[in-house]
Amino acid sequence: MTKKELEQYLLQSLNMALGTLMQGETSYTNSFDCQVMEEGFLFLPRLPAGYIIDDGLYQKIFLIANASLYPRFTLLKQNSAYFVPRNTNDIHIQRGLFFPWKKGISERLVIPNLDHFTSSINDTNIPIMKNYSVSYDKITSMLIAGNSGSGKSYALTYFLSVLQKFSDLILVDPKFDTPSRWARKYNVPVIRPQQNRSKSDFVSEINENLSNCLNIIQKRQEILYENPNHEFTHLTVVIDEVLALSEGVNKSIKESFFALLSQISLLGRSSKIHLLLVSQRFDHTSLPVSIREQANVLIQIGNINKKTTQFLFPDLDPEGIVIPIGKGTGLIQIIDNEHPYQVLPLLCPTYYTKRGIL
Repeated sequence: MTKKELEQYLLQSLNMALGTLMQGETSYTNSFDCQVMEEGFLFLPRLPAGYIIDDGLYQKIFLIANASLYPRFTLLKQNSAYFVPRNTNDIHIQRGLFFPWKKGISERLVIPNLDHFTSSINDTNIPIMKNYSVSYDKITSMLIAGNSGSGKSYALTYFLSVLQKFSDLILVDPKFDTPSRWARKYNVPVIRPQQNRSKSDFVSEINENLSNCLNIIQKRQEILYENPNHEFTHLTVVIDEVLALSEGVNKSIKESFFALLSQISLLGRSSKIHLLLVSQRFDHTSLPVSIREQANVLIQIGNINKKTTQFLFPDLDPEGIVIPIGKGTGLIQIIDNEHPYQVLPLLCPTYYTKRGIL
């Protein structure tokens, strides 16, 4: 399909679907036009107009165009109307509504053998989907949220298998479940509940390890002060089901736990110390807001609606985002200088691993 044909197709889709919202004004009456670009398309209203150009119109156009362009393009959801100026002196067409896209749709990675796959990784890039990866050098913290049975443990096992190639791990498993079995297979130390120990005692042990991480951060910062180019080995604190740790614990111990996590998330980036946290939800009772704000890889798996996305994506209305049905599907946002800040549909990798883990 040529650029001109795509523009005509978009115009036809908008003319037929906008209906009463545009009060009968169409491209046939010269009320608006579309311009296809490499990074997206422009909706060009001709002003003065008999319709209101606001967030409501923008989101309506998004719903129509995203469905019309699927699967050739995936529109990147915006929180509000995306106005751009145009290089013209004609005041009637000096602005447009921009709809950025990426070519194609999100495609799942299918990995026949996870051990062979991870052994071929020679850098710090983490493959997430086909033609979509993230450099761990640019990650501060990762948050994975999802309802029970959504595939969080499956996704966590994948990330653990990749991370162990280039990062030291401090693994906390309050449920003594899948992460502990993975750690046993790969000889990775794990902090887990023990018999005849209280929950507060267990969280105190975690706090000791987090405190050691802060000491490492301080030492590494002193080294960076003398040599800003010094390279450190990545260190990742992995905590499965954070919500299970923050409920039913002595208040002072819980506050210490939150304070230590917050300090690591705020100070650990330059010294390559990261957090990878998994929970059914990340409200203020399970995680301080400062940690959510520092995290730059956000993953929501499972049921996607305004209620489930309100903590990781507070400004997002997921309506209109085409999310495939199945386990390990949801939304992802990577905030760095390489990826667009928009939220994308996610399909977690499918893989096969050793028996006895999952």
